[in-house]
Amino acid sequence: MSEAMKALQAKVGAKPDGAFGPNTARAIAKHYDLSPVRAAHLLGQASHESGGFTITRENLNYSPEGMCRVWPSRFKTVEEAKPYARNPKALADKVYSNRMGNEEGEGHIYIGRGFLQLTGKNNYKAFASDMRVPEIMQDPSLVETDYAFETALWFFEKNNLFAIADKGVNDDTIKQITKRVNGGYIGLDHRMKETQKIWSWLNG
Repeated sequence: MSEAMKALQAKVGAKPDGAFGPNTARAIAKHYDLSPVRAAHLLGQASHESGGFTITRENLNYSPEGMCRVWPSRFKTVEEAKPYARNPKALADKVYSNRMGNEEGEGHIYIGRGFLQLTGKNNYKAFASDMRVPEIMQDPSLVETDYAFETALWFFEKNNLFAIADKGVNDDTIKQITKRVNGGYIGLDHRMKETQKIWSWLNG
């Protein structure tokens, strides 16, 4: 059960039971003034990225072999990866420091959070500024709870993804948005399934 989903449900006037379903989807769309097509794309992608709205914090508890698969340029051998195995803080600092606005040792502070995994100090700063929530720079964990959905909404708006969504819910638009969200097409079939399911709820 997701505490972030409970908080979102309370915010939009749905029953705060932590379970995502048709009533919650409709309440979210109404509260944020999203058309059914925009809500379907946003919620479909967010559902995939967050494991059905249950995960709002990036899991960096990797095995050495897993690190080599995910970050092959940083970990060329299992031996190189071993010092960071099952050590999320050390791994975050290794892979995220000195990029995305993070300084040395800040990688673990600005890990992926929220329903679409807001990542990196630059993105946290931009979200905090655009949405007028400076408190997240003092307490980034707020993105895991209070602003898990808002960061996803902000990402869609910032990257002009609603312009793609407005073209309809179909394989092509879902694929285009997936590319912008994921950088590739990982999980495309599931993203399509979730988006189409939520689209049916919103038009039911």
